Amino acid sequence: MTQTLDARGLNCPLPVLKARKAIKAVSPGESLTVLATDPAAYIDFQHFCDTAGHELAEWSEDGGVFTFVIRKIP
Repeated sequence: MTQTLDARGLNCPLPVLKARKAIKAVSPGESLTVLATDPAAYIDFQHFCDTAGHELAEWSEDGGVFTFVIRKIP
């Protein structure tokens, strides 16, 4: 099951802070999808995953909206 967090319109560090809180409700092995519009979000989410021990499974950008799929590692 994948949960989605809509962080569009928020600037750094709010998307990552909201993701950090939201991923607590995600079961290990499942994913959190985050939608963001902050151009620096890729750097922020990569750093968040590296330091928190999660996997940035994929990311993409379409029309200024970034989609990040974060897999919670057990």
